[in-house]
Amino acid sequence: MPESLTRAIRWDTVVGALLIVLLLFSFGFVDGFGNALNLSFFLGNTLPIALIALPMTLLVVSGEIDLSVASTAGLSGAVMGKLWNDGMAIETIIPICLLLGVVCGLVNGLLVTRLGLPSLAVTIGTLAAYRGIAQIVLGSNAVTDFPTQYLDFAAGRFGDSFLPQAFLPFLVLLAIAVVVLHATPFGRSLFAIGASEEAARFAGIRVKRAKLLLFTVTGVMASLTGVFWALHYASARYDNATGLELSVVAAVLLGGIDFDGGKGTLGGAVAGVFLLGALQNVMSLLNVSAQSQIVVTGVLLVISVLGPRVARQIAIARAAGSPG
Repeated sequence: MPESLTRAIRWDTVVGALLIVLLLFSFGFVDGFGNALNLSFFLGNTLPIALIALPMTLLVVSGEIDLSVASTAGLSGAVMGKLWNDGMAIETIIPICLLLGVVCGLVNGLLVTRLGLPSLAVTIGTLAAYRGIAQIVLGSNAVTDFPTQYLDFAAGRFGDSFLPQAFLPFLVLLAIAVVVLHATPFGRSLFAIGASEEAARFAGIRVKRAKLLLFTVTGVMASLTGVFWALHYASARYDNATGLELSVVAAVLLGGIDFDGGKGTLGGAVAGVFLLGALQNVMSLLNVSAQSQIVVTGVLLVISVLGPRVARQIAIARAAGSPG
């Protein structure tokens, strides 16, 4: 089968094409989509998904998953609000929140790598635990009086453009993640671990250490997202980012990252993130209810699991049917 045809039916290529089609349709037929304010909302609201999707992609490539990311973000926001109310400087609070993310990620990672527990079960448990701790820390209070310069950075734009100020740091993090996954021995080892953990171990790859590092980085990024969420929406609450894990997992899998590990590209994952974000934005502009949007996200999650498998089966069938 020609290489161009193989590339054309790769799932991440399909998702990228769908993103372009959706954007063209939205600019042409959805009122208000193309104005600078809405585009800024679209990018700003997608950033929390995108930030966590970066380490989540690496984690899923290695054959693991972290469903506690939204609760870690909520706990980070709750601690941030509590410490701010207690009079601590924001410059001190943010590093403390990131350190909290390290702890949350380490707990997940140690339970998975040292006790051999499945990450799906572990992170469902810590999802509930971290959210409960967040409620204990802050209760039902909402903290909104953060410093103006931080609120402006998290929610502001560059002049009259549509580009959020916080988008540039994301691009830096994206570039780092792309290099790590696709251009370093560590990234190649993650694909090997996801394809066959036993074979990777025999090849000399330190599987447990790599996974522990990934869980820790995911915790840090989830905590950073919690800080960004509280500043972007000018509100720190214990239930911040509730349900965000569904959007992150749906976006990553939609981008062609194989749930079983070992396959996928970060470009596909990012395309999945912004496809989901654009779809949510369009549905909001069309006055689709929040409940219906959740249903659509769930359907996309199912499609994202089935789609790459169907695409691979088509590729295999074409290869088998092609002459010598």
